[in-house]
Amino acid sequence: MSHRCHPPGPNAQHTIVTFAPNSWSPGRSRPVSRGASRAPSAEPAIASSKSNGYTNGKAETSRRDEEDFSDLDTEEVEMGDRRPPLHRPTDGRSHQPLLHKDDEERGRTGYDSPDPPERPPLFTRRSTMRSRSPDTQARLATRKKYTYAAFFLGLSLISFVVQTETAVYIQHELGWNKAYCMLYFTHGSWSFLWPFQLLILRLQKWNMPWETFWRRHVYLVRTTAQMVELQDLHVPRNQHSPIPYMLRKTAFIACALTIAGGSWYVAVNMTSPSDLTAIYNCSAFFAYAFSVPLLKDKIRFDKSFAVIVAIIGVLVVAYGDAKPTKHGGKSGGSVGGGPQDKEAIEASTRVLGNLIIGVGSVLYGLYEVLYKKLACPPEGCSPGRGMVFANTFGSLIGIFTITVLWIPLPILHWTGLEEFELPYGEQAWLLAVSVLANAVFSGSMLILISLTSPVLSSVAALLTIFLVAIVDWLWTGVPLSPAAVVGGLLIIAAFILLTWSTYREMAEDRRRREIDLSESDTDKDDD
Repeated sequence: MSHRCHPPGPNAQHTIVTFAPNSWSPGRSRPVSRGASRAPSAEPAIASSKSNGYTNGKAETSRRDEEDFSDLDTEEVEMGDRRPPLHRPTDGRSHQPLLHKDDEERGRTGYDSPDPPERPPLFTRRSTMRSRSPDTQARLATRKKYTYAAFFLGLSLISFVVQTETAVYIQHELGWNKAYCMLYFTHGSWSFLWPFQLLILRLQKWNMPWETFWRRHVYLVRTTAQMVELQDLHVPRNQHSPIPYMLRKTAFIACALTIAGGSWYVAVNMTSPSDLTAIYNCSAFFAYAFSVPLLKDKIRFDKSFAVIVAIIGVLVVAYGDAKPTKHGGKSGGSVGGGPQDKEAIEASTRVLGNLIIGVGSVLYGLYEVLYKKLACPPEGCSPGRGMVFANTFGSLIGIFTITVLWIPLPILHWTGLEEFELPYGEQAWLLAVSVLANAVFSGSMLILISLTSPVLSSVAALLTIFLVAIVDWLWTGVPLSPAAVVGGLLIIAAFILLTWSTYREMAEDRRRREIDLSESDTDKDDD
């Protein structure tokens, strides 16, 4: 086969014509035109869809869309193992340079130049994991998780103080004291967590097409739900839909939460504010007690000591001050700040109220542990993925509350136990503020439990007792009592001790997993 080469004009670009094997017709060859460059280094070539017989342009566009989107953090790395491979040429030509370096430097052009050796892969999981020591990897991962946890801890404390102050004012000053109705509004507001989260994610990826954004978000939530069901980071491709599992666990956990929160409202008028505050906040101890058998947590002296110190601080605040302790319930209610005191309640009623709130304390600790066990991704999941799924599950609880838990409202109204009455005027807008504040607090606590542990989250919630006392001091000008100061300092010390203990435990577990992974890889290489 012959051809003619015409000399180029003075302004013409140099063109190289080579004969490459046709990918779809063996034994034949066709010319491939490549533009030569005098730059010191040539750009890698991308195979043309026309020359290779497939739509490589669409594949490259899809790849860019997937790589540009990651929900909050490192989900792209996690999803890379489960993403189906793109249709790229496997003959080593898709990343070949246009010219050999020697030819470029000498300005030589020719035909039938040998194919360069195939380039090594740019990224492998094993090389990335081994580029850092297990200790460094564990420290970085734990630090990132605690950075997110610290942010949502601060957000939860601020929102809980707002909820407590508004709820106390609505119930004691404005006279709207509808226990179950407030519980229904509060837990129903959780349904806004996922739409609000989706809006934030969309603003972060505003330039991405909506179809791509939505497809990637649904993929993230679905695969995370499969991880939760299997309690494994590696999900098989043929794994069934996680929807039935999530519906069952949502109903179970939402009912446990409603019973625990409802006990607060039942006991609030049967016992003293001090008893209610002290007993209800013992849920931190029960969260630790349930974590041992259900989450397989080890009994550590430092964690046990921190929980005991925190409960002692609550008891000092509750019983060491003559003024009724103002404190908010985790389900939207409030106690203290009103004329009710210990002497205004009969002894028999007070004992019954203490028993009811004791059951609620146990159930609330159980709810936190059940949420961690049944609705949180396994250890090793990225913080961004865990945060997205926590808000999604919180919305499921809110939807279940709205669609199912309205049934007690007419029953309570017909029996006369609680007449249904909507708030109006100042009651309505303050209740809206209180409900939204509780939604922020609850969403933050769900994320905090997912990132850390139920014990740490439960003890962190005790900090609100001291913060509410400080806000009352700044708002009303009444100084803090010695009991409030001593109890608050004990709670703070217990929280710091528990935080340090949990941080060390997470770092040790992460380091142990990395060491085991490194040793297993070494064994495979030796085989």
